[in-house]
Amino acid sequence: MDESLSNLISPIREAARRAILRLIPAECFLCGAEGDFDVLCPACVAVLPRWQGAGACPTCALPGTGGRICARCIVHPPAFDATLAAYDYGFPVGQLIHALKYRTALDLAGWLGKRLVAVAGSAWDVVLPVPLHAQRLRERGFNQSLELARPLTRNGLPLLREGVSRRRPTRAQAGLDARARRRNVHRAFQVEVDLARRHVLVVDDVMTTGATLDALALELRRAGASRVVNLVVARTPQSF
Repeated sequence: MDESLSNLISPIREAARRAILRLIPAECFLCGAEGDFDVLCPACVAVLPRWQGAGACPTCALPGTGGRICARCIVHPPAFDATLAAYDYGFPVGQLIHALKYRTALDLAGWLGKRLVAVAGSAWDVVLPVPLHAQRLRERGFNQSLELARPLTRNGLPLLREGVSRRRPTRAQAGLDARARRRNVHRAFQVEVDLARRHVLVVDDVMTTGATLDALALELRRAGASRVVNLVVARTPQSF
């Protein structure tokens, strides 16, 4: 679509959306309140635990380090360079992510994706959603990381959908300790695209120990990426 035509259509679509909301008020996903808003009401948005980047490890975003690199990243430096997050993983952010992944609440993907846009910046050559294995994709029906990444492309960032894959099915990371998580995703990813000197922004829903993101970043480095930064909806308060 011609860019000038796209710029014309977007305000028209927004005006139409607003008109529909006036006729049929939106219902807040969390509290059920009705009004003219997008997915969450202002009161629920206000209580979401925003990520405090200034007090977190700049590499893995672990909160509570006073902005210094945490001990784990010093002793075992990950393959990625930095991590950005929209929220701390706490109530009710966990409920939103669970609803997106397991209740197919895809309207939340667009809303959360817009929150990622607000913290992402634009110094990236490509946006990469963490890929799912084909088996998991068939089971779930969609890749939540891809859905979260879509709003970033509206700012002109290219989305990398081909050439990076999960080469084998892995167990769900939830419930595994840090060592088991690392074993679970060891060499799980495959990169078949040249990323020489590229700055890659990797999008995912939650970061806990960072094992999955580290395994993926290692393969991106091997493909030539010069900088790899994670962008996640939520960072857990501690690495287990």
